[in-house]
Parts: sequence; structure tokens; C-alpha cells
Amino acid sequence: MVKEKKKSNVFKDYLMLTVGTLLIAFEVHVFEIPNGFTIGGVSGMGIALAKATGTDTSTLISALNILLLIIGFIFLGRSCGIRTVYCSLVFSASLQVAGIVCPVKQPLTDEPLLELCCLIILTAIGSGMIFHCDATSGGTDIIAMIMRKYTPLDVGKALLCVDFLVAVTAFFAFGVKTGIISVVGVFIRGFLIDEVVESFGSCKFFTIITEKPDEIKHFILNDLSRGATIVQAKGAYTDSDKAMLYTVCRRFEALRLRKKIHTIDPDAFIIITTSSEILGSGFSRFQ
Repeated sequence: MVKEKKKSNVFKDYLMLTVGTLLIAFEVHVFEIPNGFTIGGVSGMGIALAKATGTDTSTLISALNILLLIIGFIFLGRSCGIRTVYCSLVFSASLQVAGIVCPVKQPLTDEPLLELCCLIILTAIGSGMIFHCDATSGGTDIIAMIMRKYTPLDVGKALLCVDFLVAVTAFFAFGVKTGIISVVGVFIRGFLIDEVVESFGSCKFFTIITEKPDEIKHFILNDLSRGATIVQAKGAYTDSDKAMLYTVCRRFEALRLRKKIHTIDPDAFIIITTSSEILGSGFSRFQ
């Protein structure tokens, strides 16, 4: 049973990794390359270098990805990660296939800011899915991890520095307008990715003060398959004995629990807070 559950979790993780990587490849192929946006990442490096050298952009991005993977294994060893390798290979392969099957040479619209918004949204969702599965898409993430290892910078600041430098190259390769859009895109994408990552891991924490703890506990354990902690308490105003239940559940389970508590004990006092991450059985894994 445990092995089957582990296999199911691995399958879900790799499915999410695949979807997230394909979303990033799609936005690079449809929005980033045709517009010349260089909002960081190996795709931004490839777009700028392709403009300077006249090389095919998709081929150059794939080559840079593979090169950075090799550098990552040299400087980082196994910490480079099998999942990062998987995402890098899927990204490179899908970008190559898209360039052959459905080439996009011109921007879809004449509104660069609209296309930048689409690019940032797709990147944030795709990157959020990948980071949620404890992986990276490779590329400049590997450079950031190397900088973290050999400098005082943490990964977030190192990645922002690398992506900012890549975005600045748009000024020289594509002009002031595209350069400004690329720099703005770097900062907006960084904030949006953080929001997406937190939304994937967010849960609802319940504090329930009730005189009917057994029925509520039964629902939590048997219907939601969640755990709970019960503490005996005494009401300060009424001086009556009560029970205080603590439990955590996913957002989609929170509405069911709230309605059930109201049905069981309309006088129950409930405090619901949002937690950005829960570590432990049934939630995120300890690293």
C-alpha cells in the first residue's frame, strides 16, 4: 500500500513537472522569441545571442540548456537533481519540436505589453508547478545555485541578479523599448512566481472550540482522512468545559469542514487561518 502511494505521488509529480515545463516552452516559443523579450532564464540568453550571431534561437537555447546542465553536474554534483535534468530535456525537446511543427516568426499581436502579460502568467504558473515539485527548469537556476555555493548570495537574490543581467542585454540586441519591457518583466515575474508557489502549498488551519468534539473528530478522521489534536479547555466567560480541536486541511476541504461543524454544533467557535506551507504526513515532504 505504501509503495503504491509512493508510485502515485511520483507519477503526479512528474505529470506536474511535464505540464509546467510545456507551459514554459509554449510561452517561449509563442511570446518570448517572436517579441525578443529577454526576461531572464536560458531562453533570454539564447534570444539575445541568437540576435547577435544569427543562429537559430531554439537550437541555441537547447545547446545552452545542455551546457549548463553539464556545468551544474561539475560544480554541484548530484544536487543538480534528476528532476531538473528531466525538465531541461523536456523543455529543449518540446522547443525543438515546436520550431519544426509550428514555427512562429512574428508576434501574434501589435501589443507588446499584452503579450508580456501572457508570457509572465504562463511562466509563473509553469515555474510554480515545477518549484512545487522540488525541481527547477535548469538554465540560469543552475547558475544561481553555483553563485549560492561560492558567494554570500542566497538563491533568490542570485537568480534575480542573473535574470536582470540577461534582461539588460535586450537594450543592446533589440532596442530601448524591448529592453525596458524585459527588465520590468523580470521583476513582475519574480513576484508572481512567489505568489503561485505559495498558492500551491497553502492550507487552512482550523481552531475549533466546541462541546461536541467527538462528532467533529469523527468527520475529520473518517471523511477528510486528516488528523486532529484535541485539548481540553474551559470557557472564561461561562466557566464551562469545552474541547479545542486543531486540524489542517486543503482549501477545497475547508468548506466541507466548516459546513459540517455548523451542522454538528451551531454554537461552535471557529478560527480559520491560511498557512503558506505545512510539512508532515499528508502534506509537503520534509527535505
